[in-house]
Amino acid sequence: MKFKVETLPNYRIAYVRRVGPYGPANVEVMEKLKKWAKEKNLLKSAILLAIPQDNPETTLPENCRFDACIVISEDYQMDDSMRKRELSGGKYLIYEVKHTAEDIQKAYAYIFSSLQNNGYQIDNKPIFERYTDDMINNPSCEICVPVNP
Repeated sequence: MKFKVETLPNYRIAYVRRVGPYGPANVEVMEKLKKWAKEKNLLKSAILLAIPQDNPETTLPENCRFDACIVISEDYQMDDSMRKRELSGGKYLIYEVKHTAEDIQKAYAYIFSSLQNNGYQIDNKPIFERYTDDMINNPSCEICVPVNP
């Protein structure tokens, strides 16, 4: 599986959080975010992010946090209907993957061995899936893995 190295900017994001086991319910959270973004006219040329905040191997399933996010501009005026925060940029390895549960699971299994084999060390930031303009309607996503510079 090939990857590219990108330096990502800091992203200002609006997001919806779900707490519970990772899985199909995360889709509902993303749909809620997309509905809000569509109502606010933000979906066109959007960058959407899916961020599992916890490692399910070390966090109880009922405590796992998942954030469905959309990148918003610095000057976008937020109301209280959505949470907002900043996601730190930096150096990331980007893996393009078909957006199926099976392919994403295989990719995550591959990524951790790939990091070591290529001399990278994961940074203490969340790994996330990124969906850009053309990927929103395309069955693929990018898995973005933060690495130490």
